[in-house]
Amino acid sequence: MQKMTVDPNYCKGCGLCISVCPQKVIRFSEKINEKGYHYAECFDQEKCIACAMCYRTCPDVAITIQK
Repeated sequence: MQKMTVDPNYCKGCGLCISVCPQKVIRFSEKINEKGYHYAECFDQEKCIACAMCYRTCPDVAITIQK
């Protein structure tokens, strides 16, 4: 099973991962991290293809991809 996770402590909510996701399964969380940002989250792990586009785009290395 593929799995995309975001470390909310590192995510600054820039949205770059959202824009590059070919499956469109990343969104801003309704929750807020310690720095006051709405961090990114994968809302449909089943549709995630673990292409790692989000991982490569993230400037804060906040994303982990597991295949």
